[in-house]
This record gives sequence, C-alpha cells and structure tokens, in this order.
Amino acid sequence: MNDLLRGFEPAPQDLVLTLLGAHHGPRDGAVWSGGLVRLLGEFGFTEGAARVALNRLVARDLLARSRDGRHVHYVLTPRIRAVLAEGDRRIFTLGEKPRREITWTVLWHSIPDERRPARTRLVNRLRFLGFGSVQDGTWLAPHDREQELAALLKELDVAEFAGVMLGRPAAAVDFGAFAARVWDLGELAERYRAFVEHFRGREVTGDRAALLLRTRLVHTFREFPSLDPELPEDLVPAPPCRAEALRLFHFLYPALAEAAQRHFDKVTRP
Repeated sequence: MNDLLRGFEPAPQDLVLTLLGAHHGPRDGAVWSGGLVRLLGEFGFTEGAARVALNRLVARDLLARSRDGRHVHYVLTPRIRAVLAEGDRRIFTLGEKPRREITWTVLWHSIPDERRPARTRLVNRLRFLGFGSVQDGTWLAPHDREQELAALLKELDVAEFAGVMLGRPAAAVDFGAFAARVWDLGELAERYRAFVEHFRGREVTGDRAALLLRTRLVHTFREFPSLDPELPEDLVPAPPCRAEALRLFHFLYPALAEAAQRHFDKVTRP
C-alpha cells in the first residue's frame, strides 16, 4: 500500500466498526462473535487480538453481548448506531456539490484535565465535522455547525466549558492563506492522490476478495471527512484528485456490495 495510506491500516477495533457499518444491514440485529473473529482473521489479526478488540468495544459501550444458547452474539449500542449514522452522512455527502458557504463556526473550550476523556472525544468529533485547530482550545469550521455542536456538547456534558460563535470571513483578509495554516492542504491533496492510485483499476474475483477490498475502501475513505474541511471553493480550490477519488469510491462501494454481503452473511452465521 502507498506509504501515505499506511496510517489508515485498520486497528482491530476500528475494523470491527467498519465491517459492521458497511455490511451489517439491520444494525439492531445480532452478529455471531465467532464470525467476527474469523473476519478479523482474514485481515491478519489473531484470534486473541480479535477477542480483545471485541471486549474493548463492549467496555467502550459500542457493542453489547447477547447469548443464543451456547453462541455469543454482539449487538450495536444506541451510542455507536448514532455515530455510524453520523459517519454515513459525512462520508456519502463529502464533496457532493461546490461549496459557497459564507457562515463559519468558531468553537473555543477550556475543558479541565479531570475531564480529559470528554476532551479527547470532543477533538475527534470536531475533526470529523470539518473543524481545524487554530490554537489550543480554539477550533474553526467553514460550515454552520451550530446544531451539531449543541448536540455534541450536550452529549459529552461539557457545554459549560465551551463557547460557540457563527460568522463569516472579512473581505479584507486573505482567508485562503489563513486556512492553509489551519488545515494541511498539501497532505490532503496527496492523500486523495494516493487513494486514487491505490484503488483505481482494482478487479476482484470471489466474494471473500470483494469483502476485503470493499472494507479497506470504506475504511480508508472514511478518514477524509476528518482531513478535508471542504473549504469554499471561491476561497481555496478543491484538492486536485478529490473529484476522481469520489467517483472511484461511489462506483466501487456499491459495485462490490452484493458479493461482499454474501461473504459477510456466510461467515457471521453460527
């Protein structure tokens, strides 16, 4: 894999969520634990590493265990179903039309050290919403994110430590140059180029190969909402390879779906 994409090689916990998000149709249903372990094995993880990952997802309240006789199953918790739904919205609307947004969102926070886990979760979610870090505790997004932030701050119970402001860039300021200091636009362009080079021209034969490729495709692509702020194109041109990456993803993801789903269903049945 291209060196720029090596950082997107999935950790086992992330891979479980990618597999379930992409192939677990009725997300309120149960999935056999042995099948998930086997699927993780097909990506190179040992049985021990797979079971540790599943246990940790339970501890994080992302999966819940259930039993059917001697078989252990996992179901998605309400928390992870909400996260996956938000992820789907961001992934499948990324770059769908040129941006001419004039409303920007600024958030600043001073979350104390004793609330560090909440602060870490806030930062991760901010990046997924297209925010970039201006300086410690101050974040900027070229979107109107008022509603999303209100829900997020409430969910994490940190609203008392945060402030939110909506506004627009001043015409007298070269905001494109400023944006290049907030987001690494050069690396973003290279990520899109590497994605296209890696997945372009891929052909698979067989259901198992389809699932492996489709899972890696969506796992890699789902990082782009955290990297690409979708800046207004009248301020900053779109990354050169973004349009081709979007076409490639939106072609391969459904094209591989039927074969990948057959393999997922076959493996995850006791």
